[in-house]
Amino acid sequence: MTSNTFPVASSSMFTGDNYQLWAVKMKAYLQSFDMWKAVEEDGEVPTLPANPTLAQIKNYNEEKVKKFKAINALHDQSRLMQVLNLKREFEIQKIRELEGIKDYVDRLTAIANKIRLFGEKFSDSRIVEKVLVSLPEKFESKISSLENSKDLSKISVNDLVNALQAVEQRRAIRDEKNN
Repeated sequence: MTSNTFPVASSSMFTGDNYQLWAVKMKAYLQSFDMWKAVEEDGEVPTLPANPTLAQIKNYNEEKVKKFKAINALHDQSRLMQVLNLKREFEIQKIRELEGIKDYVDRLTAIANKIRLFGEKFSDSRIVEKVLVSLPEKFESKISSLENSKDLSKISVNDLVNALQAVEQRRAIRDEKNN
C-alpha cells in the first residue's frame, strides 16, 4: 500500500551549518522516494503525444506529481528554517536607547509580517507582550496604569503605541523645558 503524502518532516532540516552533509542527506532522502531524478532534471516533464494512451497519461501525471513533491520538499525545509530564524530575530529585539516607541513597534511588526507571509500564525497580542516586557524602566508607571485600566491581553498594538507615545511626548516636552 502506497501513501499519497510525502513525509517532509522526517527529512533533515538545513540549519545553516554543514551544507555538504545536508545536501547528501537530502539527496538520499529524495532518492528513497524515487524523486531525485525530478530535482536533477531541469525543465518540464515531456508533454503527452497527440493521442496518449491511458498508461502514458498515468505516467505523465505521476512524473508531474513527483517533480512537484521533490521541489516542494526542498522549499519546505527552507521555509521552516526562515520562519525559525525570523522568530529568533523577533525574540532578541530590544528597544534601542534613543529609539522611539513607534519605530520599535514598526520593527517588531515588520518581522511579524514576514513570519505571517510564510503562512505562520503570529498574533498582535504577541507583539503587545513583546513590547511590554522589553520596555525600559521609564515606561513602568504607564504600564502599571494600563494594567489597572485595561485588559492587556485585549489591547491593540495601536492603542499601546498611542499610550506610550503620549508618555514619550510628555517626557520630551519636560526635557525641552529643563534645557
